[in-house]
Amino acid sequence: MDVLLWMFCFIISQILATHGIENSRTVLRTYDNSRSILHRHKRDWRWNTLYTDEEKKTTLPHLIGKLSSTKVNGSARFVIEGEGANTIFKVDDLGDIYAWKTLDREEKSIYHLQAQIFDKKTNKQLEPTSEFEIKLNDINDNAPRFTHNIYNGSVIEMSKPGTSVLQVIAVDPDDSSVSGHARVMYSIIKGGENFRIDLDTGIITSSNVLDREQQKSYELVVRAKDMPGYEGGFSSTASVIITLEDINDNVATFTKKQYTLSVLEDRPIGSEAGMLQIEDKDEPQNTNPMFSFVKQDYSGLFNVVSDNITKNAVIVLKQLLDYEKVKTYTMEVEVTEKTTVPPGKRDPQVNTRAMVFLNVLDVDEPPVFQRPSYFFSIFENASLGTHVGSVFAEDPDEAQKIVRYSINGGNVLTVNRDSGSIKTSNNLDREMNAWHNVTITAVEDGPGGKESTVSVFLKVLDINDNYPKLDYEYDLFVCANARPGKVIQTIAASDKDEMTTGQKLSFYLDHAHSNFSLVDNHDNTANITLKQGGFNPDEKKTYFLPVVISDNGRPQLVSTYTLEIVVCGCDANAEAEPYSCRGAYAQTGVSVHALTAILLCILAILVITLLIVMRRKFKKDSLVTLGKSAGEIHEQLVSYDEEGGGEMDTNGYDVSVLNSVRRSSMRPRPEAQPGPCLYATVQKPAAKGDMAVMIEVKKDEADHDRDGIPYDTLHIYGYEGSESLAGSLSSLESASSDSDQDYDFLNDWGPRFKTLAELYGVDGAENGYEY
Repeated sequence: MDVLLWMFCFIISQILATHGIENSRTVLRTYDNSRSILHRHKRDWRWNTLYTDEEKKTTLPHLIGKLSSTKVNGSARFVIEGEGANTIFKVDDLGDIYAWKTLDREEKSIYHLQAQIFDKKTNKQLEPTSEFEIKLNDINDNAPRFTHNIYNGSVIEMSKPGTSVLQVIAVDPDDSSVSGHARVMYSIIKGGENFRIDLDTGIITSSNVLDREQQKSYELVVRAKDMPGYEGGFSSTASVIITLEDINDNVATFTKKQYTLSVLEDRPIGSEAGMLQIEDKDEPQNTNPMFSFVKQDYSGLFNVVSDNITKNAVIVLKQLLDYEKVKTYTMEVEVTEKTTVPPGKRDPQVNTRAMVFLNVLDVDEPPVFQRPSYFFSIFENASLGTHVGSVFAEDPDEAQKIVRYSINGGNVLTVNRDSGSIKTSNNLDREMNAWHNVTITAVEDGPGGKESTVSVFLKVLDINDNYPKLDYEYDLFVCANARPGKVIQTIAASDKDEMTTGQKLSFYLDHAHSNFSLVDNHDNTANITLKQGGFNPDEKKTYFLPVVISDNGRPQLVSTYTLEIVVCGCDANAEAEPYSCRGAYAQTGVSVHALTAILLCILAILVITLLIVMRRKFKKDSLVTLGKSAGEIHEQLVSYDEEGGGEMDTNGYDVSVLNSVRRSSMRPRPEAQPGPCLYATVQKPAAKGDMAVMIEVKKDEADHDRDGIPYDTLHIYGYEGSESLAGSLSSLESASSDSDQDYDFLNDWGPRFKTLAELYGVDGAENGYEY
């Protein structure tokens, strides 16, 4: 019946697609927006929807339908706009619409367009624009598609049949309104022995009880097909991988019925003695074994626990092993586990108990001392070689090797190499060191012998061998007007010897004193008290008090001190403060340290003063030697009555004196100073005979000028020396000379002879100049 209905619907759709134009023509009404009353035009479009099949196999273009209107005439022209207009769909002048591309309904099922009609001649629109649509008729041309190529699912093992695993989904893009085109039916085509799938929903469920230990995963192939119930149609497949999730449904068991283990006897407490391997078919997170000893004979010596990673049984030491005592241990271990084993799966043949044989291996162990440490005591000042005690160590192995002893640390004890006897080797003083710690080493005799050490503590006992002593050196003072009963000073003493609880030092006077008494406070202190006052400082200023201190030991030791008490005058406050005279007494003299400081200060001042005086004297001598006054040197130079020996004459005067004065003088050289010459400006004499007068004037100015620097250029010599090639250049006798020599050649000798050229030259003789 369904087949006939489907065939009927298919034939009707084809007929409608073929005659869509004629059967779908309707009258398109337009409305006038300017009026609220609906009008009908005399001429209207006569269609609104066109139908065509997708995926047509005919030659392109193929006719889809025809546009028609009551106003169509021979001059009408059709125009379309909208989706696919003039690209996918085109219209001719007769109104026929053609498809120029193969259409696919799954890409687009409806196209919306607008149609217009114009007059070819006037290009005037004959009808208002009308909208129409082109619908594609579906054909079954697509197969269902799964959302995934591979599906992964899981289910807990041992689940009941019918437990949901996962759902697969396939989608068919064909038109669902067409019967069977988009309807999908699911099936398992491979691996369906333990699973089934719902035909319509694609939900996969288990059909049997599954055991992960037998098979961990399953792979299925499922198919999705459209057009269910009809031959043909399209289909697709996908893979489904189902994994079983583990639960703790298997009991852990031992891999063997008995285990033989070996362990060294020197393994420390808490270390592993051996491991018993187990097996469990469940995954590690579901393996939770618990171990115990069947008999508790060795529960105090061993413990059995589960390893955190491997879950195997681990035997742990709770006590040290001794090969010489026990060489082998035999024990039985049991494993238990809380599981969810279903009925009928439990295997009665599994090994949940195992025998363990633990062998202890011998190790060459070091010597063992009888005690972990030794404590001895001895009185101080014991004679050298006094026996203190003995240590003893032995080899715990079966070999029983000989043990030798040696001592380390300190130089007060020695140990016998063979017997371990300890004796003193130095004097012991409790007050210097009350405890001595040494280390004694025991070594097995022979090459490669093992060794061990032990600590020995020696306490030095006290004997009464130290005299009591005052804690301070007391300076005692008493006021002359002090009243009887006043405490002058509280003295304290101590004893280096060990004093038992309640034992105190005793204080008393060697003999009674008329002015002072000593009161024992019974706390290792005593008060010196004034017995009788009324002192006269002018008669006697110092009193001596013999104090005896006893330690009450055995033997009793006594110390005697003579204390000096000084009497001084006090003010009215002396009664309130017995020591107020201490400051006044202390100010009567100056201490040695203060005197030393004062002397050092005075010496430093004298040295500084001497240095200042010597420095000033040194500077003065330097000035006298190198810095003579310019006037003295000038007077010395001009007092010569003869001229020098010229350039080669170095005996006439000391040139170094001139140079030193020139360097040390504070007045700058004349050539470095701008302005006029050192001496007055004069006029050149009209005649050569007047030169003598000018020179005399200059000499007189030089003699009376106390500030002038004695440059040698100021002193003119009449004779330059017998060895001078230039002869005499002196101008002293030029005034009386009758020589007619021409001195114009001096102008050619350079700037150094410029002045001479001006003096003796003919040109410019009448003009004034500055000398």
